[in-house]
Amino acid sequence: MNTIKFLGTAGARFAVTRQIRKSGGMWLSLDDTNILIDPGPGSLIRCLSSKPKLNPVNLDGIILSHRHIDHSNDVNIMIEAMTNGGYKKKGVVFAPSDALDDDPVVLLHFRNHVEEIVKLEEGGSYKVGNLEFFTPILHIHDCETYGIRFQGSKTSISYISDTKYFEGIESYYNSDVLILNVVLVDSKGYINHLSISDAERIIQGTKPRIAILTHFGLSMIKAKPCNISKKISRITGCNVISASDGMLISLDE
Repeated sequence: MNTIKFLGTAGARFAVTRQIRKSGGMWLSLDDTNILIDPGPGSLIRCLSSKPKLNPVNLDGIILSHRHIDHSNDVNIMIEAMTNGGYKKKGVVFAPSDALDDDPVVLLHFRNHVEEIVKLEEGGSYKVGNLEFFTPILHIHDCETYGIRFQGSKTSISYISDTKYFEGIESYYNSDVLILNVVLVDSKGYINHLSISDAERIIQGTKPRIAILTHFGLSMIKAKPCNISKKISRITGCNVISASDGMLISLDE
């Protein structure tokens, strides 16, 4: 089965630290390859409490879009779990250079557990398991941050991680499935996260088969993401849904 599991949908500091929604990132299973993306706080617990349980030993790799704690907090424990406590050297960890060098969130002790540590860069192309993915453009954020475009054998998936909207961003993420981190109701032009109007513009520009909103801040949660996704669907004519904690999306349908 080709699926995306949303371990948690909280975004930014207040929604995450208060656990108004759960956090923990996303588990992508595509073309017999399992990848954990942005393992924020609680990622291991969400995997083990998932129904059916997601066994970290089955992971082929872990990707950090950037080093902020709501995206990287559980990376080391997930490396430990993926490698069976370090007794089975396996998997690849992908992260921007500043998450590995400047103020490292991937601890040196755990780097020896995995087969390889790979630095993400603008315009990068990578392979893990049977899956190829790309980091097409550097985002505008408070640290080095990349979105990801996965190219499966039958399905393409884009994940637009945290960023301020910039002209032309949508041209880098044309795909069948589009996942957007929409933290804010209104960005007010100075916060480096996407807002509702930014999401509308990106979806209009990419016209995916399905667009999924996630990583909600307090303002989005109060505004009820399910209502927002319905409104964006009407405006764009695309199938737009809001992720919920533990939601499983089939990519085969």
